[in-house]
Amino acid sequence: MSVQRGRCLRTAAPFRVCRRKLSDPLATVDPRPTSKGELFGGLLRRGTYAPVVVRCGARRPAEAASPWGTTVFDVTDQSALHDTKAAYDAVAPLYAELFSDILDRLPLERALLAAFAELVRGAGPVADLGCGPGHLTAHLNALGLNAFGVDLSSEMIALARRAHPGLRFDEGEMTALDLGDGVLGGILAFYSVIHTPPVRLPAVFAEFERVLAPGGHLLLGFFAGDDPEPREFDHKVTLAYRWSPGSLADLLCQAGFVEVARLVREPGEGERFQQAQLLVRKS
Repeated sequence: MSVQRGRCLRTAAPFRVCRRKLSDPLATVDPRPTSKGELFGGLLRRGTYAPVVVRCGARRPAEAASPWGTTVFDVTDQSALHDTKAAYDAVAPLYAELFSDILDRLPLERALLAAFAELVRGAGPVADLGCGPGHLTAHLNALGLNAFGVDLSSEMIALARRAHPGLRFDEGEMTALDLGDGVLGGILAFYSVIHTPPVRLPAVFAEFERVLAPGGHLLLGFFAGDDPEPREFDHKVTLAYRWSPGSLADLLCQAGFVEVARLVREPGEGERFQQAQLLVRKS
Protein backbone atom coordinates (compact mmCIF):
# COMPACT_ATOMS: atom_id res chain seq x y z
CA MET A 1 0.00 0.00 0.00
CA SER A 2 1.37 3.40 -0.97
CA VAL A 3 0.44 6.44 1.10
CA GLN A 4 0.54 10.17 0.51
CA ARG A 5 0.33 12.27 3.65
CA GLY A 6 -0.64 15.88 4.08
CA ARG A 7 -2.57 18.33 6.18
CA CYS A 8 -5.83 20.12 5.65
CA LEU A 9 -5.06 23.67 4.63
CA ARG A 10 -7.81 25.13 6.83
CA THR A 11 -7.57 23.04 10.01
CA ALA A 12 -4.13 21.38 9.81
CA ALA A 13 -5.86 18.04 10.47
CA PRO A 14 -3.88 15.19 8.90
CA PHE A 15 -5.09 13.07 6.02
CA ARG A 16 -3.78 10.18 4.01
CA VAL A 17 -4.48 9.34 0.36
CA CYS A 18 -3.80 5.63 -0.01
CA ARG A 19 -3.63 3.22 -2.91
CA ARG A 20 -4.52 -0.15 -1.40
CA LYS A 21 -4.10 -3.44 -3.14
CA LEU A 22 -7.51 -5.08 -3.42
CA SER A 23 -6.28 -8.19 -1.65
CA ASP A 24 -5.78 -5.91 1.38
CA PRO A 25 -8.59 -6.78 3.83
CA LEU A 26 -8.92 -3.08 4.72
CA ALA A 27 -9.75 -2.04 1.17
CA THR A 28 -13.43 -1.14 0.81
CA VAL A 29 -14.46 -3.48 -1.99
CA ASP A 30 -18.05 -4.52 -2.61
CA PRO A 31 -18.18 -8.18 -3.73
CA ARG A 32 -21.47 -7.80 -5.59
CA PRO A 33 -21.55 -8.05 -9.39
CA THR A 34 -20.97 -4.94 -11.43
CA SER A 35 -24.13 -2.96 -12.21
CA LYS A 36 -25.09 0.15 -14.13
CA GLY A 37 -23.77 3.44 -12.76
CA GLU A 38 -21.36 1.98 -10.21
CA LEU A 39 -18.16 -0.02 -10.42
CA PHE A 40 -18.35 -2.78 -7.84
CA GLY A 41 -15.53 -4.98 -6.61
CA GLY A 42 -15.72 -7.34 -9.56
CA LEU A 43 -14.47 -4.59 -11.86
CA LEU A 44 -11.22 -3.94 -10.01
CA ARG A 45 -9.71 -7.39 -9.88
CA ARG A 46 -7.47 -8.57 -7.08
CA GLY A 47 -3.89 -7.49 -7.49
CA THR A 48 -4.86 -4.10 -8.94
CA TYR A 49 -4.91 -0.90 -6.97
CA ALA A 50 -7.66 1.56 -6.08
CA PRO A 51 -7.38 4.91 -4.30
CA VAL A 52 -8.87 5.17 -0.83
CA VAL A 53 -9.10 8.44 1.13
CA VAL A 54 -8.58 7.83 4.84
CA ARG A 55 -9.48 10.78 7.04
CA CYS A 56 -8.00 11.03 10.50
CA GLY A 57 -7.80 13.52 13.33
CA ALA A 58 -10.50 15.97 14.38
CA ARG A 59 -13.43 17.03 12.22
CA ARG A 60 -13.33 20.47 10.68
CA PRO A 61 -14.90 23.23 12.73
CA ALA A 62 -18.52 24.15 12.03
CA GLU A 63 -17.60 27.23 10.01
CA ALA A 64 -15.73 25.05 7.51
CA ALA A 65 -18.71 22.80 6.82
CA SER A 66 -20.53 22.98 3.51
CA PRO A 67 -23.92 24.74 3.29
CA TRP A 68 -25.55 21.29 3.31
CA GLY A 69 -24.06 20.23 6.63
CA THR A 70 -21.57 17.63 5.39
CA THR A 71 -17.93 17.71 6.36
CA VAL A 72 -15.66 19.12 3.66
CA PHE A 73 -12.91 16.83 2.33
CA ASP A 74 -9.55 17.01 4.08
CA VAL A 75 -7.90 17.27 0.67
CA THR A 76 -7.37 20.17 -1.68
CA ASP A 77 -9.37 20.55 -4.89
CA GLN A 78 -6.35 19.65 -6.99
CA SER A 79 -5.71 16.55 -4.91
CA ALA A 80 -9.33 15.45 -5.32
CA LEU A 81 -9.11 15.98 -9.09
CA HIS A 82 -5.85 14.05 -9.23
CA ASP A 83 -7.34 11.14 -7.30
CA THR A 84 -10.44 11.01 -9.52
CA LYS A 85 -8.32 11.12 -12.68
CA ALA A 86 -5.98 8.40 -11.41
CA ALA A 87 -8.90 6.19 -10.39
CA TYR A 88 -10.60 6.39 -13.79
CA ASP A 89 -7.33 6.03 -15.68
CA ALA A 90 -6.81 2.75 -13.81
CA VAL A 91 -10.19 1.24 -14.72
CA ALA A 92 -10.70 2.76 -18.18
CA PRO A 93 -10.45 -0.40 -20.36
CA LEU A 94 -12.75 -2.47 -18.18
CA TYR A 95 -15.16 0.45 -17.73
CA ALA A 96 -15.45 0.74 -21.52
CA GLU A 97 -16.04 -2.99 -21.82
CA LEU A 98 -18.77 -3.00 -19.19
CA PHE A 99 -20.68 0.15 -20.09
CA SER A 100 -20.37 0.63 -23.85
CA ASP A 101 -23.89 -0.78 -24.37
CA ILE A 102 -25.45 0.54 -21.15
CA LEU A 103 -28.24 2.45 -22.92
CA ASP A 104 -29.61 -0.81 -24.29
CA ARG A 105 -30.72 -1.57 -20.73
CA LEU A 106 -32.02 1.90 -19.82
CA PRO A 107 -35.20 2.69 -21.76
CA LEU A 108 -36.22 5.68 -19.61
CA GLU A 109 -32.82 7.35 -19.84
CA ARG A 110 -32.76 6.62 -23.57
CA ALA A 111 -36.13 8.33 -23.99
CA LEU A 112 -34.98 11.41 -22.08
CA LEU A 113 -31.81 11.61 -24.18
CA ALA A 114 -34.02 11.58 -27.29
CA ALA A 115 -36.10 14.46 -25.86
CA PHE A 116 -32.91 16.35 -25.00
CA ALA A 117 -31.64 15.85 -28.55
CA GLU A 118 -34.89 17.20 -29.98
CA LEU A 119 -34.63 20.31 -27.81
CA VAL A 120 -31.02 21.15 -28.69
CA ARG A 121 -30.86 20.00 -32.30
CA GLY A 122 -29.74 22.92 -34.46
CA ALA A 123 -28.94 25.14 -31.45
CA GLY A 124 -25.18 24.65 -31.65
CA PRO A 125 -22.56 22.13 -30.55
CA VAL A 126 -23.33 19.81 -27.64
CA ALA A 127 -20.70 18.87 -25.04
CA ASP A 128 -20.76 15.46 -23.36
CA LEU A 129 -18.91 16.40 -20.17
CA GLY A 130 -17.39 13.46 -18.34
CA CYS A 131 -17.74 11.48 -21.55
CA GLY A 132 -15.69 8.48 -20.44
CA PRO A 133 -15.01 6.13 -23.38
CA GLY A 134 -17.35 8.11 -25.62
CA HIS A 135 -20.38 5.82 -25.93
CA LEU A 136 -22.88 8.56 -25.08
CA THR A 137 -21.11 11.08 -27.30
CA ALA A 138 -21.55 8.65 -30.17
CA HIS A 139 -25.21 8.14 -29.24
CA LEU A 140 -25.82 11.90 -29.33
CA ASN A 141 -24.23 12.11 -32.75
CA ALA A 142 -26.45 9.25 -33.93
CA LEU A 143 -29.41 11.38 -32.80
CA GLY A 144 -28.32 14.11 -35.19
CA LEU A 145 -26.32 16.34 -32.84
CA ASN A 146 -22.91 17.91 -33.35
CA ALA A 147 -21.58 16.42 -30.12
CA PHE A 148 -18.07 16.19 -28.72
CA GLY A 149 -16.70 14.73 -25.48
CA VAL A 150 -14.60 16.08 -22.63
CA ASP A 151 -13.16 14.02 -19.79
CA LEU A 152 -10.62 14.43 -17.00
CA SER A 153 -9.13 10.98 -17.64
CA SER A 154 -6.52 10.78 -20.38
CA GLU A 155 -7.01 7.02 -20.61
CA MET A 156 -10.74 7.44 -21.17
CA ILE A 157 -10.08 10.02 -23.88
CA ALA A 158 -7.60 7.69 -25.58
CA LEU A 159 -10.20 4.90 -25.60
CA ALA A 160 -12.89 7.24 -26.91
CA ARG A 161 -10.69 8.41 -29.77
CA ARG A 162 -9.87 4.84 -30.77
CA ALA A 163 -13.49 3.68 -30.57
CA HIS A 164 -14.95 6.73 -32.37
CA PRO A 165 -12.23 8.17 -34.63
CA GLY A 166 -14.62 10.49 -36.44
CA LEU A 167 -15.61 12.37 -33.28
CA ARG A 168 -13.84 14.99 -31.19
CA PHE A 169 -12.65 14.19 -27.65
CA ASP A 170 -10.65 16.50 -25.39
CA GLU A 171 -9.11 16.29 -21.93
CA GLY A 172 -10.49 18.95 -19.62
CA GLU A 173 -11.89 19.95 -16.24
CA MET A 174 -15.52 20.91 -15.74
CA THR A 175 -14.61 24.06 -13.81
CA ALA A 176 -12.25 25.32 -16.53
CA LEU A 177 -13.62 24.37 -19.94
CA ASP A 178 -11.60 25.49 -22.95
CA LEU A 179 -14.67 27.04 -24.55
CA GLY A 180 -15.90 30.56 -25.19
CA ASP A 181 -18.92 32.12 -23.53
CA GLY A 182 -22.30 31.01 -24.85
CA VAL A 183 -20.98 28.69 -27.57
CA LEU A 184 -22.91 25.51 -26.71
CA GLY A 185 -26.46 24.57 -27.55
CA GLY A 186 -26.50 21.79 -24.96
CA ILE A 187 -24.57 19.94 -22.26
CA LEU A 188 -24.91 16.32 -21.21
CA ALA A 189 -23.42 15.53 -17.79
CA PHE A 190 -24.40 11.89 -17.29
CA TYR A 191 -23.28 10.99 -13.74
CA SER A 192 -20.34 13.32 -14.33
CA VAL A 193 -20.61 15.48 -11.20
CA ILE A 194 -21.11 12.66 -8.69
CA HIS A 195 -17.49 12.86 -7.50
CA THR A 196 -17.51 16.65 -7.11
CA PRO A 197 -17.40 17.75 -3.45
CA PRO A 198 -20.66 19.61 -2.71
CA VAL A 199 -18.89 22.89 -1.93
CA ARG A 200 -17.39 22.85 -5.45
CA LEU A 201 -20.59 22.09 -7.34
CA PRO A 202 -21.75 25.74 -7.63
CA ALA A 203 -18.49 26.51 -9.49
CA VAL A 204 -19.17 23.63 -11.88
CA PHE A 205 -22.71 24.81 -12.58
CA ALA A 206 -21.46 28.38 -13.06
CA GLU A 207 -19.08 27.11 -15.74
CA PHE A 208 -21.90 25.18 -17.41
CA GLU A 209 -23.99 28.36 -17.44
CA ARG A 210 -21.09 30.37 -18.90
CA VAL A 211 -20.52 28.13 -21.94
CA LEU A 212 -24.21 27.55 -22.75
CA ALA A 213 -26.00 29.90 -25.12
CA PRO A 214 -29.16 31.61 -23.80
CA GLY A 215 -31.94 29.03 -23.93
CA GLY A 216 -29.41 26.17 -24.05
CA HIS A 217 -30.25 22.94 -22.22
CA LEU A 218 -28.38 20.85 -19.66
CA LEU A 219 -29.24 17.21 -18.93
CA LEU A 220 -27.76 16.03 -15.65
CA GLY A 221 -27.74 12.42 -14.40
CA PHE A 222 -26.96 11.47 -10.80
CA PHE A 223 -27.60 9.10 -7.90
CA ALA A 224 -30.62 10.27 -5.92
CA GLY A 225 -31.93 10.09 -2.37
CA ASP A 226 -34.60 11.62 -0.16
CA ASP A 227 -32.25 13.37 2.25
CA PRO A 228 -32.12 17.14 1.53
CA GLU A 229 -28.38 17.08 2.23
CA PRO A 230 -25.90 15.47 -0.21
CA ARG A 231 -24.58 12.19 1.14
CA GLU A 232 -21.28 10.54 0.29
CA PHE A 233 -21.17 6.84 -0.50
CA ASP A 234 -18.62 4.17 -1.40
CA HIS A 235 -18.67 4.31 -5.18
CA LYS A 236 -16.19 1.67 -6.28
CA VAL A 237 -14.01 3.92 -8.39
CA THR A 238 -13.68 6.79 -5.95
CA LEU A 239 -15.78 8.58 -3.34
CA ALA A 240 -19.08 9.94 -4.69
CA TYR A 241 -22.21 11.80 -3.58
CA ARG A 242 -25.92 11.32 -4.06
CA TRP A 243 -28.36 14.22 -4.01
CA SER A 244 -32.05 14.82 -3.61
CA PRO A 245 -33.39 16.08 -6.94
CA GLY A 246 -34.92 19.11 -5.21
CA SER A 247 -31.63 20.18 -3.63
CA LEU A 248 -29.75 19.83 -6.90
CA ALA A 249 -32.51 21.69 -8.76
CA ASP A 250 -32.19 24.55 -6.25
CA LEU A 251 -28.44 24.78 -6.90
CA LEU A 252 -29.04 24.86 -10.64
CA CYS A 253 -31.65 27.58 -10.20
CA GLN A 254 -29.12 29.66 -8.25
CA ALA A 255 -26.68 29.21 -11.15
CA GLY A 256 -29.17 30.66 -13.66
CA PHE A 257 -31.11 27.62 -14.86
CA VAL A 258 -34.84 26.89 -15.05
CA GLU A 259 -36.08 23.35 -14.52
CA VAL A 260 -37.80 21.78 -17.52
CA ALA A 261 -38.30 18.19 -16.37
CA ARG A 262 -37.06 15.59 -13.94
CA LEU A 263 -36.98 11.81 -13.97
CA VAL A 264 -36.55 9.72 -10.83
CA ARG A 265 -36.74 5.96 -11.05
CA GLU A 266 -36.38 3.26 -8.44
CA PRO A 267 -33.24 1.12 -8.32
CA GLY A 268 -33.08 -1.64 -10.87
CA GLU A 269 -31.43 -5.02 -10.48
CA GLY A 270 -28.01 -4.60 -8.86
CA GLU A 271 -28.52 -0.89 -8.12
CA ARG A 272 -28.45 0.47 -4.57
CA PHE A 273 -29.97 3.92 -5.09
CA GLN A 274 -32.63 5.79 -7.01
CA GLN A 275 -31.41 7.09 -10.38
CA ALA A 276 -32.33 10.63 -11.39
CA GLN A 277 -32.11 13.01 -14.35
CA LEU A 278 -32.68 16.76 -14.34
CA LEU A 279 -33.32 18.63 -17.56
CA VAL A 280 -32.82 22.39 -17.18
CA ARG A 281 -32.63 25.42 -19.48
CA LYS A 282 -30.36 28.45 -19.21
CA SER A 283 -32.62 31.40 -18.43
